[in-house]
Amino acid sequence: MMKKIILALAFSGILLAGCGSGNATKDSSSAKEDTAKITAVGSTALQPLVDAAQESYTQDHPNVQISVQGGGSGTGLSQVESGSVEIGNSDVFAEEKDGVDASKLVDHKVAVVGFVPVVNKDVGVKDITKQQLIDIFTGKIKNWNELGGKDEAIQVVNRASGSGTRATFEKWGLDGKEPIQSQEQDSSGTVKKIVAQTPGAISYLALSYVDDSLQALQLDGVTANDKNITTNKWTIWSYEHMYTNGKPEKALADFLKYMTSDDIQSGPVKELGYLPITSMKVERSSDGTVK
Repeated sequence: MMKKIILALAFSGILLAGCGSGNATKDSSSAKEDTAKITAVGSTALQPLVDAAQESYTQDHPNVQISVQGGGSGTGLSQVESGSVEIGNSDVFAEEKDGVDASKLVDHKVAVVGFVPVVNKDVGVKDITKQQLIDIFTGKIKNWNELGGKDEAIQVVNRASGSGTRATFEKWGLDGKEPIQSQEQDSSGTVKKIVAQTPGAISYLALSYVDDSLQALQLDGVTANDKNITTNKWTIWSYEHMYTNGKPEKALADFLKYMTSDDIQSGPVKELGYLPITSMKVERSSDGTVK
């Protein structure tokens, strides 16, 4: 009888050990699946929002590492297409970028951003016409006194070629006109600092970068604000895209879903000067058609 009991206990122990080993393997596999490294590169206009989202997301998902870098929309699109990064952040549709095969990419629109011409606060001008804006950036107007401001030479600051901010501004602010040769900067943060510190300077920024260190210009009496952007009364705006090379899966898909969640859309999107996708009263396609 004693031998039977011992054998039964031993057999039970084997079964329990086997079950424990199976659970350990399952837990280990699950933990491995939750571990991911995601790199998002591109638009500096979108960078503050993605930075804010990744901070809160990784707090709840400690096994996921997310790196957010600038470089401009063109860089983001080319790197995600080549497979160098998981996400390409862009202010423009992939179809608008030369050399990018948009058919390989999946678009995830996460917000809307308005862009506005900004000047050094000492120029003495707050409202100009759209034609005057075009004349400034094409070199026809050279001094702020021609617009009722200070007798001060206009210093144009541009974003570098490949910037989605520049492409959006040229398309909707300059009606497609090519700006004059001037100093060019790779990031919105640098542009903001230069305009704030340089007498007579003018450039353009996403609203998420504008603060009291700069003067945002009105165009034809229209202010760049949420209400005017949602109705297209202020036309210099774009979607903020996060492109992936093919359909995202696992942690990448979950993070992109998080970008459009209520937590982000009603929190950092509004707090940082962007507009939620759902607030738009119009829709714009890649060919510029608005409906």
